[in-house]
Amino acid sequence: MDLFDLNGKRAVITGASRGLGHGMALALAKAGADVVCVQKSYSQDLIAAIQELGRECVCVTADLSKEDDVRRVAQEVLDAVGPIDILVNNAGIQRLHWAVEFPGSDWDEIMNVNLKAVFLLSQIFAKPMISRKYGKIVNIGSLLTFQGGLKAAAYTASKGAIGQLTKALANEWAPHGINVNAIAPGYMQTDMNANLLASERHYQDIRNRIPSGRWGTEADLGGAVVFLSSAASDYVQGQILAVDGGWLGR
Repeated sequence: MDLFDLNGKRAVITGASRGLGHGMALALAKAGADVVCVQKSYSQDLIAAIQELGRECVCVTADLSKEDDVRRVAQEVLDAVGPIDILVNNAGIQRLHWAVEFPGSDWDEIMNVNLKAVFLLSQIFAKPMISRKYGKIVNIGSLLTFQGGLKAAAYTASKGAIGQLTKALANEWAPHGINVNAIAPGYMQTDMNANLLASERHYQDIRNRIPSGRWGTEADLGGAVVFLSSAASDYVQGQILAVDGGWLGR
């Protein structure tokens, strides 16, 4: 079990105030990591929950759709806690429109948060990782990293790009001791899927399509993120791990 031990490690995770990010932040803390949460709003509840686990937690706020804010918060983290060991790029947004009507402003915001911020944070935090010859970067993809979806052209494009970016960064940084991988969650009971969850017909149709027979919860990503953040994954590079109850394999 020492392979999964994160004691002494410092992790940064974006979008941790709720949903999947919240579950992954707690999982990292349970495995022993101190956690820095980067999100749009301050979350005292999350800080308290991690501190109750005996780990340190810092929450810093940023608008990840703005490059200046991304660069500012990254430098604040480095100044406050020093080089980090683990980066989990979880924050993401969704806007639903048919492609023929998709507003350019929504497209740009999605790409900035879901893709550009991921690259910028990876780039900034990787520099001290390269110097130390150690680091773990975990990006969060989607089923739409593999599939097309409906009314989600920008989200699909951003998550498809996350899959390729993960492979590209792994190719460049593996020789420097950095592992770059991704998790592709399946249908999860989170705010992003609120419309589907509110429709009994859609909820049941999707559940019936999932081999495991249920929607996922925020706790279901805990094992995957600890694995990809720990020594257990030292020879894993450029992979996209689907945590989807079997959806893609059906």
